[in-house]
Amino acid sequence: MTEDIIDNELSAAFGGRLENGLHRLVQRVYYEDTDFSGVVYHARYLQFLERGRTEFLRCLGVGQAKLREIDEEGLAFAVHHMDITFKWPARMDDIVEIRTTTRKTTGARMVLDQEIRANGVTLILATVTVVAVNAKGRARRLPDDLAATMARGAGLD
Repeated sequence: MTEDIIDNELSAAFGGRLENGLHRLVQRVYYEDTDFSGVVYHARYLQFLERGRTEFLRCLGVGQAKLREIDEEGLAFAVHHMDITFKWPARMDDIVEIRTTTRKTTGARMVLDQEIRANGVTLILATVTVVAVNAKGRARRLPDDLAATMARGAGLD
């Protein structure tokens, strides 16, 4: 039996890139993402944005699976509020870029700006407020070291 090994270069590309506080993730639009007219179904953009936020956190060294076990309280992020503007549709086989930046962080809250682009055109603009919650779903402050790591990686320090 052989082991499947994914090399570091391939796995690094899979998670996007974080430079100067801007995280960029590239994804392809598949048939399953589209509606009957061949454009991306509106709810699917929320999934692309979620992938962007998840990989942004992972590039900061903050994998969401690890957060649940960060301390005795546990930690997760929940979307509290989202403003989204649909400017242009993506279509099947388009390569989209999901851009994520941090606008601000407070004790238990982060405000993120996100953009989905294809072929140099902005398709979607979103501002997302996420809150840190414990294992019981109650708001909690970010641990100081985690908040500092996130601020530093997001260019807010």
